[in-house]
Amino acid sequence: MTDVPIPARTSAASRSADARAEDPSRLGAALRHLDLILVAVAVPVTLALGAPVVGVVISAAAWFLQYAVALVGKSWIAKQGSNARFGLSLLDGFGRIWLLAGAIVLAALIGGRSDGLAAALMIFGAYSVAFVVRVVSGRPQGAQR
Repeated sequence: MTDVPIPARTSAASRSADARAEDPSRLGAALRHLDLILVAVAVPVTLALGAPVVGVVISAAAWFLQYAVALVGKSWIAKQGSNARFGLSLLDGFGRIWLLAGAIVLAALIGGRSDGLAAALMIFGAYSVAFVVRVVSGRPQGAQR
């Protein structure tokens, strides 16, 4: 006959300690995606404060699009040979920057100078946050020197 383990009863204190133990991973994920969170929060706030709609919406859409392109690009580049990775990573980075610059120009063409400025400021803010998070988080795990 096999012994069946009976789960021990846990108190509310031990459950809350377990929840706190999981928080660092949640906090790390929130910090890694802080730029996305701030863009999602900034859109309704800036629109409520009277920012140009076209510029804010185009810049937010471009930021989320470049993030999706980055995710797809990273997984695709990782599957390529080691000789191609550097060039493809460079192409990926510059391509995403050009996508964001194109969004600023598009916002200015569609909505005018104020929309272009709003798009530029929104993208500048999101890029600055993403840059600081990357600098603070250090080298990615598994990165070689």
